[in-house]
Amino acid sequence: MPRAAAYALLDSVLGQKRLLDDAMDRTPAFAALPDRDRGLAALITRTTLRHLGEIDAVMAAYLDKPLGKRGRGVINIMRIGLTQLLFLDMAEHAAVNTAVDLCKGGSLAPYRKLTNAILRRAQREGRALLETLDSAKLNTSPWLWDSWVEAYGEPTARAIAAQHISEPPIDLTCKDDPSVWAEQLDADLMPTGTLRLRNKASVVTLPGFDDGAWWVQDAAAALPARLLGDVKDTDVIDLCAAPGGKTMELAAAGARVVAVDRSEKRLKRVQQNLERTKLAAKIVTADAEIWRPDHLADAVLLDAPCSATGTARRHPDVLHLKTQDDVLKLAHLQARLLKAAVDMVRPGGLIVFCTCSLQPEEGVEQIEALLASGAPVVLDPINPSEAGTLTSIVTPEGYLRTLPCHMGEQGGMDGFFAARLRKT
Repeated sequence: MPRAAAYALLDSVLGQKRLLDDAMDRTPAFAALPDRDRGLAALITRTTLRHLGEIDAVMAAYLDKPLGKRGRGVINIMRIGLTQLLFLDMAEHAAVNTAVDLCKGGSLAPYRKLTNAILRRAQREGRALLETLDSAKLNTSPWLWDSWVEAYGEPTARAIAAQHISEPPIDLTCKDDPSVWAEQLDADLMPTGTLRLRNKASVVTLPGFDDGAWWVQDAAAALPARLLGDVKDTDVIDLCAAPGGKTMELAAAGARVVAVDRSEKRLKRVQQNLERTKLAAKIVTADAEIWRPDHLADAVLLDAPCSATGTARRHPDVLHLKTQDDVLKLAHLQARLLKAAVDMVRPGGLIVFCTCSLQPEEGVEQIEALLASGAPVVLDPINPSEAGTLTSIVTPEGYLRTLPCHMGEQGGMDGFFAARLRKT
């Protein structure tokens, strides 16, 4: 039953603090479903996480008093019921009845009447109440909201949050000329050179998948590798390479790529992707802080581990799981990895540092600290012309800064920061 699986997934994310992808791997009720029902369970869960602040505000308005820790289970049942009633085009009787059925037996049984009453009231009044709420602020953790307002201003913070409530489109990076594939895939060619599917589809059934003509990669994620310019016949190290989108970009451009990642499991996926696309790269399982190449590279691309707050369009669990402490810990790791990357490149070579984060601590502040430390690098500013027609993603200082609200009318893009350095 997909709604029972959605309940289990939501409890795993919000109760056990697991990332949604991890919860999907670990939840038997989800794994046992057929493909179509898994898709429905995932949709209900993601939509609940996208609108969690609004959902909880509606619930709080209808409850006489908080349910407390003992009521956590029924709260999640009510949440998925409210999601279906208020945000998904699903039969209202099914949303209510299945939620009440989930309360059968055990500690949840006393909450059946309450669950029915809350959902029936939301069925009558919920949409009117939603119109009175500050959805952008409610659906974003307070610390994240405050950080985005400080970094980008409140209007942009609202635009970012507004983009998070929609299911994102699927983007593809092509091995060769993307215009050749646009019509076959029913896709639009974006200003970034990425193809964006007009309709959701199972990618493994699309033309060109078996031939390895393209791979799934968000439009923003495809940009950092291009900042290295013409890499044909050059030695490039891709640090923290999994799942391999940037590795494939570099290999397709003719580079001799060494893909380094500490996760053997994730590198197996990189190898599978390389085999499907008929591209070559040397795979190295190692800690990038410690590992060093046999000879200095012409360029290093470091897509550093980060809070991933720029990916909330696709991973709304990030909005509720990541903390300011996580950002600070990851920022220390990023600084160490960035210094290691500098050690790996020859004088005159390039380093591109990027993160899929909206937090300044994981972006511009990393570069400013490195430059202030006296490291043997200089900033190599990115020219707006390198962004094609999307010049707004290049800052006056010469950094790349994409936001989820960029290309908003076309479905947005992940939030990415990238900087290009040259070793002296």
